[in-house]
Amino acid sequence: MPKSRIRKKADYTPPPASKQATNVKLTNRSWVAPVMLAMFLIGLAWIVVFYVSDTSLPIEAFGNWNIVVGFGFIAAGFAVSTQWK
Repeated sequence: MPKSRIRKKADYTPPPASKQATNVKLTNRSWVAPVMLAMFLIGLAWIVVFYVSDTSLPIEAFGNWNIVVGFGFIAAGFAVSTQWK
């Protein structure tokens, strides 16, 4: 009985790297980490000052909404963190 022929598959060759590099847009995102940390720290400081000052600071008219403002800064920090690569 004759032997069957072995079929060779064509070797995979990836597309040239230079074509891929032109499609990728590189951006400078060095601003993300400082802004993110600043938002976290501002939010934390806002809440701490609110509790330490016996609810008279940072803005007395806001009352307990000062907590929401502090957490808003923290949430904004998390929103900025999505831009980090």
